Amino acid sequence: MTHATETGTGSGTTDPSPWRTKDFRTLFSATTLSQLGTNTGHVAVPLLALTALDATAGQVGALAALSTTAFLLIGLPAGAWVDRLRTRRVLIAADLARAALFASLPLAWWLDVLTLGQLYAVVLFGGCATVFSEVGAQSVLPRLIGRAGLVRANAAIVTLMAVANIAGRGAGGALVAALSAPFALAFASAAYLASALRLTRIDAAPAPPAADRTPLRAQIREGLRHVLGHPELRALALNASLSNLGGAVINTMLPVLFVRELGLSPAALGLFWAAGGMGLLLGARLARPFAARVGYGRALVLSLTPATLLVPLLDRGVWLWVAGAGWLLAMMKIGSNNVLGVSLRQHLTPHALLGRMNATFRFMLTGALALGAALSGLLTDLTTLHTTLWTGATIMSLAWLPLSLSPVRGRVEGV
Repeated sequence: MTHATETGTGSGTTDPSPWRTKDFRTLFSATTLSQLGTNTGHVAVPLLALTALDATAGQVGALAALSTTAFLLIGLPAGAWVDRLRTRRVLIAADLARAALFASLPLAWWLDVLTLGQLYAVVLFGGCATVFSEVGAQSVLPRLIGRAGLVRANAAIVTLMAVANIAGRGAGGALVAALSAPFALAFASAAYLASALRLTRIDAAPAPPAADRTPLRAQIREGLRHVLGHPELRALALNASLSNLGGAVINTMLPVLFVRELGLSPAALGLFWAAGGMGLLLGARLARPFAARVGYGRALVLSLTPATLLVPLLDRGVWLWVAGAGWLLAMMKIGSNNVLGVSLRQHLTPHALLGRMNATFRFMLTGALALGAALSGLLTDLTTLHTTLWTGATIMSLAWLPLSLSPVRGRVEGV
């Protein structure tokens, strides 16, 4: 397979199209299915806990925290393992594992043996599979298309994730409302299985590097030093971690707010999350032209996340629309930074460190999600639900600060 040239391009130049590469198109279609399953499950799992098992706010928070705890447990070594393995096999195994795990939930519900313990186990082990899926997908991309096409490729993938957010969470809420949470989870399982089958069509799966006898612990330290010792990578990691922390505090309690506090339907919750997906979509599509106009660094630093402060105003009637608009604007910024930030960090990392760099980022970012979910449940139990929402919104509104204090802000060109 012919790769695109790896010379950097300015943010205003024409990047090579990743769509000319068959393996990218295959990876993209598989990611479409996987994201649909993930977003459907994101809606259905907490609603299953609330409706079938009468879970408390603290238990919903624990459930959300467990879904991301795997990144804290195995995230860093997973990066070193991905750097040593054939990535296609890793991606296929991860999707098959998630398909089986999610299929067990509607089966247990049908047999009337579903327990909160099983839900905890499924989200924990499903999170382990997601570790390898996300680290592997981000690590294989530069090897499939070359570095010069990264911005366009990442824009396409973030756009896809946004559309999956809209379709997956909107469909997940609708499926729960029309049929029930177990049927929505069966749909998520089928989507993961279809993704695994699609990944078998990748032809030019990059071979792993030659056997490396460096101890695993030393390889992990090398990845940590690369990210935390680099001023631009460190700022990108801190920015995304704060965004994830605040977002998790808010998102964990939204099912409780919609279903219990306001008496709204699961479909309304799905549509609210879908509005965030629309924001991600707009941000991803505008990222390249915006960076070309104002400069790569300014595009990363300029922030819409203070709009998150509208979310705690969420209530019935007009305030539902006001909060939804604030969430959409905040997600626009997240979508833009997902394109520009991920492309920049891939560009600043040599091939041999891609797995460990991505694993370090995912460790920090998903660790922030786990902490935010646990904090959300604890704060709600100790104070009030709206105090929790204001806390999350404040954290998200300040996430731009690490980038503004780093060399990123002066970067004129991209990758």
